[in-house]
Amino acid sequence: MQFDWFVVSLHPIMHQRNKQILQIALPSIVSNITVPLLGLVDVAIVGHMGSAAYIGAIAVGSMIFNLLYWLFGFLRMGTSGMTSQALGRRDMPKVMRLFVSSLAVGIGIALCFIVLQIPIRELALLLMHPTADILPLAATYFNICIWGAPAMMGIYSLNGWFIGMQNTRVPMFISIMQNVVNIAASLTLVFGLGMKIEGVALGTVIAQWTGFLTALFLWRHFYGRLRVYLPEKRGEQLIRSDELKTFFQVNRDIFLRTLFLVAVNLFFTSAGARQGAVILSVNTLLMQLYLLFSYVMDGFAYAGEAIGGKYYGARNEGAFRDVVRNVFKWSAAMVVLFTLVYALCGTAFLRILTNETSVIAASGEYFFWAILIPAVGVTAFVWDGVFIGITATRGMLVSSVLATVLFFAVYLLLREMWGNHALWLAMILYLLMRGVVQTIWYYKKLRDFTPSN
Repeated sequence: MQFDWFVVSLHPIMHQRNKQILQIALPSIVSNITVPLLGLVDVAIVGHMGSAAYIGAIAVGSMIFNLLYWLFGFLRMGTSGMTSQALGRRDMPKVMRLFVSSLAVGIGIALCFIVLQIPIRELALLLMHPTADILPLAATYFNICIWGAPAMMGIYSLNGWFIGMQNTRVPMFISIMQNVVNIAASLTLVFGLGMKIEGVALGTVIAQWTGFLTALFLWRHFYGRLRVYLPEKRGEQLIRSDELKTFFQVNRDIFLRTLFLVAVNLFFTSAGARQGAVILSVNTLLMQLYLLFSYVMDGFAYAGEAIGGKYYGARNEGAFRDVVRNVFKWSAAMVVLFTLVYALCGTAFLRILTNETSVIAASGEYFFWAILIPAVGVTAFVWDGVFIGITATRGMLVSSVLATVLFFAVYLLLREMWGNHALWLAMILYLLMRGVVQTIWYYKKLRDFTPSN
């Protein structure tokens, strides 16, 4: 599946840079939109098994793996930025060394998951504390899905490398195919072979390994010729210690930054839960508007990441600045579009998600906070992509730390007076602070930008 036809059709009103951005962004947006489909299908399947405990088990098990893989998402981000810069310098031997080292690190982490699966499972279930009827089912789901970890870590590494090589169509194809295989396998195992939670979990693992093996096949098909850049002489290093050190430094910052993001998101959910089922439901529904916007913005962030990183690596300041400027223009257009859609149609969207009139009615009091999300969050989304591309990961970490401190300070100071409004104000300021700090860091970073042309 390609988007060249769409981009070419816009040729009269676009210059080359915008075409580059859309060629990266559009497949990424399609990939992101397929993400929630998988969870919805799994819930729909277990929802017909005759017990609510199956739904709870899927929710608990999925959350464990979502958090686990989210924390180690640095594999994709770190690989993408370093690969795009090496591509910009036309350093193909380093491009291939990054491919090998990223894949090796990803598989290594996954093998640690498998070796430590029992303590990981027990700690996760202890923290989540599911009810007695859900606990054994969630444990069964975990015991099967953990064997998909090498495939998932491998996909993260490969997708990061593909994006760094300016190719988001392969990750899009892998994402779509993985979802199709998951649906087909789960339906066959559950309704065809009479399996229960085991069938859903096994279907997920089958889809993950199918996606990973397909990614390797596509790499060989499109990039197999690059194997000539791998060391052939004895004594030449395939993985260099200095490059591996840099790789871990970049990924360490991203990992720590992700910890702060996870902390904020988990606390947001927890704080809403402490205010009762209605407020928790309201916050959960309104956050779907945030997630929908993020799926689209991540596509443009990937464009800034891949194209910006390439020109930054090539030391082409003019092209790099042009990429950043145009990504922000597209993002501004998305802000206007989403703000208008949310203001005019947001309540109708909530009615699609739920028919609970009490929840819909209660959401009206807090809906304006969700309308603000595109405007206050866009800068952080774009800078995240640009910073990953130029491997300015320390700026990402610092912005997350300061924004997290602000989040907790605002909520703890105002929660007694404002309740759930304090929680939403804290989230809005958190998003805004990340963007502000990264903007300052960006201009500081460019002071030393001395392109060769």
